[in-house]
Parts: sequence; structure tokens; C-alpha cells
Amino acid sequence: MRAVKSAGFGVICAVFVLVLQQGAGADQALIPSVEELGRALFFDTNLSRNRTQSCSTCHSQEAGFADPRDNGFEGTVSRAVSLGDDGTSIGDRNAPTASYARFIPKFHLREDGEYVGGLFWDGREADLEGQAGGPPLNPAEMGMATRGHVVARLLENPDYVAAFKAHFGEAVFDDHDEAYAAMTRSIAAFERTDEFAPFDSRYDRYLKGEVAFTKQEELGRTLFFSEQFANCNQCHQLKEIPGAEFETFSNYEYHNIGTPVHTAVRAANGNGEKFADLGLLAHTDVSDPAQAGKFKVPTLRNVAVTGPYMHNGVFENLRTVVAFYNQYNTEAESAKINPETGEPWGRTQFPKTLSVEELTVGPALEDERIDALVAFLKTLTDARYEHLLAAEK
Repeated sequence: MRAVKSAGFGVICAVFVLVLQQGAGADQALIPSVEELGRALFFDTNLSRNRTQSCSTCHSQEAGFADPRDNGFEGTVSRAVSLGDDGTSIGDRNAPTASYARFIPKFHLREDGEYVGGLFWDGREADLEGQAGGPPLNPAEMGMATRGHVVARLLENPDYVAAFKAHFGEAVFDDHDEAYAAMTRSIAAFERTDEFAPFDSRYDRYLKGEVAFTKQEELGRTLFFSEQFANCNQCHQLKEIPGAEFETFSNYEYHNIGTPVHTAVRAANGNGEKFADLGLLAHTDVSDPAQAGKFKVPTLRNVAVTGPYMHNGVFENLRTVVAFYNQYNTEAESAKINPETGEPWGRTQFPKTLSVEELTVGPALEDERIDALVAFLKTLTDARYEHLLAAEK
């Protein structure tokens, strides 16, 4: 009898230890890091009003972290700007890629008087955390009414509750603002992982001697980094040494390059052609009228697979973008025509702030050199997106 009791007690102890082990293992399995929590949040459609959109909806991992969707509108509007969670709203700006965004410096005014860095086209959020907190509360995007409503959605998920408390403290949900900040910190942590910035394009492999460029790609590379023959690196080069590894292909400054109004988008979203997107001047910390119509220089990483282009998605093709820049360096009548529309390019709504000096560096480019630049830009595509290049031809 005594032996039976002993055996029974041993079984009970064993079961108790097993339960503890399973509980500990379960806790560890529930989103073990802030980065993994950010990953879950990045793909969670429950954080939008109608539970239809997540961060990844407009920054698709399969499409260079840009928005590949057809928004349902006709013509050039269809991919230029993103469709909101309500299924009807569209904005005025194209969703930029989130690739390599971790390298964007915080918004600041340099000693030389130039504004640099910040997230969104106008730099209105200083860093990735600020950017992550914007779309959920934007009525034309994810459409949640308040931070408290977003936090309520987080509380619906027990895995989130456990992870937030584990990584940010037991009291994290006692204050909606604190919980919301923890959410944005998590998403930003995910966006700072190498998943968003692998640096494994053909260009990177070329620098390592792993692949050779074609003659066309090599010509494009030479043109890109040469101030004598082109002006690309005036704004799209961060490091001082041309061809340096881990180049992000943006100096993160703000410029007015004369991008024409996307009239079709304006007609579709109701803003009208007279509506003026102030760009950098819309930033709450900027009051200088000379900044009107300026937008942040984007990275060129994955540029060949993340069109449409410009802050308003007005151009469909990458070659059109290069041709657009070329107009500033030639008097040829053919260069004044948008090849996508057969009409003149149009001009910025803020001609007085045009970055004339940067735009007019270098000579005019003939078709061969335009094609070479496009070929080089395609080499900046991350390895996992290279299959998308065929679809862009």
C-alpha cells in the first residue's frame, strides 16, 4: 500500500513538472522577441477598422515592400495611389517602398540649411516608430478612430497580450498611449531587420566580384556615378566613394524636381487640379515657403519593381522617369513629350522652388544612355525580387 502511494505521488509530481515545462515552452513560443512581435503586427489586418488591411497591404513583402494592388480605379490611377480599408478612399501620394527604410536618418535641419531625413514623402514623422503609428489612424488608410480603438484590437489577441507584457512590462496596457507606442516600436524593430535590407542585389554581388555586369549595365553604372555625364548621384548617392558597399542610393534631402500633377488621381480622389500638395512645407516644423513642393529623395533600391513612380505615382515606367530628368538638359522637342501620354510633361505647381542646379548637371542623354541607366537601376533589385524584373519589361 505504501509503495502504491509512493508511485501515485511520483506520477502526480511528474505530471505537475510536465505542466510547468509545457507552460514555460508555450510562453517561449508566444512571439519570443520584439522583432517577431513586430512581424506579427505588420501582417495583421485586424488593426484596421474593417479588418481588411495591414501594414503589408501597402508594403507587400512579395513586391519590394511597395503596393502592387489595383485599387479599382481606371487607367493610370489604378496603381498610382493606395486604396483605403473602407474600399473607396484613395489619397494623393504613392506608397513608397519600406525597403531599406531603416537607414533614413531622423528628420533634421542640417547646418547648411537643408532639411534631411524623416519618414513619409514630407518627413512629417521623424523615425520608423512615428511612421508605423500613422496609417492605423489615417481615415484614408486603415481608418481606426483612436489609439484606444487600436489597443482594444491588440487586447483581443492573447498572444499579443502575453508578448507585450513580456517585452514592455506588465503595466503596458494600463495606458493606451504607452501600449500604442509599444506597438509602433515593435513594428519599427521588425522593419530594422535584414529582411527589409538584405543588400544582395546584382549590384552588391558585382561589388563582391561574384557576378559581372553586361556592357550596358557597366555603361549605366559609369553614367550614374559620373557628374560629367549624368546627374543621378547628385541626390541618389549617400556615401562619398562611388560603388561603396551598403549604398542606399539616396541622400535623403528634399527637392522639387518638377513632377507634374497627376490629374487623373486628383479627379478620382476629389482634390481637383488646383489642390496643391505642399510637400515639405506641409511638415509642422517647416514654415519656409521655399520648401513648397519639395519631396524626400527616395532610395533606388528595388526601384525597378516598385513602380509607379514619383510621389504621386504619375509615371508608370522607369524609363519614363529617366527621360523626364533628361528634359532639363536638352532643347530637343522630343524630350519635352511624356512618352506615356504623348503630351507635354507639365510642370510643378511651385516653379519658384524647382531644384534647377541639381537638375541641370550633366549633358543631354541619347536613347542608348537612357537605356543603360535603366539597365543599371535594375541591378539594384534584391535577389528575391529579380523574377519580377521580367514582368516590368
